[in-house]
Amino acid sequence: MKQLLIAALLLCVAITVAQPVIYKLSDTTPYTPERGHGYDILAAPEKGSNKPFFYSIRVPDGNYKITVRLGNKKKAGSTTVRAESRRLVVEELRTSKGEFVEQSFIVNKRTPDITLKEKVKIKDREKLSFTWDDKLTLEFNGDAPQCESFRIEPADSSVVTVFLCGNSTVVDQSTEPWASWGQMIPAFFTEKVAFANYAESGESANTFIGAGRLKKALTQMKAGDYVLIEFGHNDQKQNGPGRGAWYSYMTSLKTFIDEAHALGAHPVLITPTQRRRFDEKGHNQNTHGEFPDAMRWLANKENIPLIDLNKLTKVLYEALGEEKSKKAFVHYPANTFPGQTADLADNTHFSTYGAYQVAKCVITGMIQACPELTLNLKPGFSYLPAKPDDPESFRWHLSPFFDREKPDGD
Repeated sequence: MKQLLIAALLLCVAITVAQPVIYKLSDTTPYTPERGHGYDILAAPEKGSNKPFFYSIRVPDGNYKITVRLGNKKKAGSTTVRAESRRLVVEELRTSKGEFVEQSFIVNKRTPDITLKEKVKIKDREKLSFTWDDKLTLEFNGDAPQCESFRIEPADSSVVTVFLCGNSTVVDQSTEPWASWGQMIPAFFTEKVAFANYAESGESANTFIGAGRLKKALTQMKAGDYVLIEFGHNDQKQNGPGRGAWYSYMTSLKTFIDEAHALGAHPVLITPTQRRRFDEKGHNQNTHGEFPDAMRWLANKENIPLIDLNKLTKVLYEALGEEKSKKAFVHYPANTFPGQTADLADNTHFSTYGAYQVAKCVITGMIQACPELTLNLKPGFSYLPAKPDDPESFRWHLSPFFDREKPDGD
C-alpha cells in the first residue's frame, strides 16, 4: 500500500509538468519544496544588480526543454546560462536595451532513486551539489545577467540522450576552478540532444557499475540513445588478482557495451585524456600504460565507435606547449580565489578553458566516430586540436562557489 501511495504521488507531480509552464522572474519569491519553484541558493537580485542568480523548479526525473527569454526593457544584458552543476547551456549572449532573445536547450534531471527500494550510492560531495537532488536548477551569470522569463516542458520523445560515464575529467564539477569536458559539451548542441552526465570524480569502470550509476542510467535509456564511456585514470591504480587493462577493465567496459546494446543504444568508447607530463623534448607522455591500447583493441573487436581522446589531447597540449598548457589545467597562484591560501598546481584536472578545449576535442572525435550524432551540432563548429583557442582571450564568468580541494582521482 505504501509503494502504491508513493507511485500515485509521483504520478501527480508528473502531471503538473505535462504541459509547458512559464515562470516570470519578476516574481522574487524564494524556492521552497512546498512551493516547488523560485529563486534558489542566493536571494533574488536587487533591481539593477549584475550579480548571478539561481532559479529552481521541482520536477521528476527526465529530459526537459527550457526556453529562456533573455533581455531587459530598461538595460542591456550579457548573460550566460548554466544548468544543474555548472553545465554550460547558453554561452555569453548580449542583448541591447529593450531587446529580447529566446534560446532553447535540453536539461537532464535525475535523483538517486533506481527503484522504490534501491538508490545510487552517491558520495558525500555529490550531496552538496545540484546533480542528484529533486529539482532542476538554472544559473544565470555574466557581466549583466538578464532573463525576463523561461518556459519549461517535457522534452519531445525524439530527443536523443547522450549518457556520459566517466571520472573527474568528465563529471559536472560543482565548484570553481575545477571543470570537465562533460559540462562544456552541451553548449555545442541543439535542443535535439540531451546530455545526462552520470560521471563522478574518483570512479573507475568497475566502481561506477558497483555504485549503481550504470543501473540508474539504464532505467532512463531508450533505443537510439548514446553511451559515451571514458575510464582509465583510476582503473590503472587498482592492484591485485584480476586487475589490469586486459582483465577487470576490459570486463567492465564489455558490461557497458552489452547493457547499452540490449536496449538498442549506441556505446562509444573514449580513451582517457592525457595528463600534463612533458619530457625534455617537449612531448607530452602517455601515463596510462596499456589502458588506451586495451580500449582500442576492444572497440575494434566489438566493432563499436572509438574517440581516441588520448591522442587528441596529446596534440592539444603539445600545441599549447609546456608552459602555456598550464592554462588548460588548474594552475593558479595563491589568493587567485577567495580563501585560497596556497598555490594550485594540478596536471590532471581541467580549468574551464581546458575543459572547453577538451570538449571540442571530443566533438572532433565524434565527427569521425559517430557523425550522425554531430548532425545536431549548432552551426559553425570548427576545431583543430593542433590550433587551440587562445587561452588569453577565453572568457568565463565565475560561479559563486569555490573549493580549493581537488576532486577525487588523479
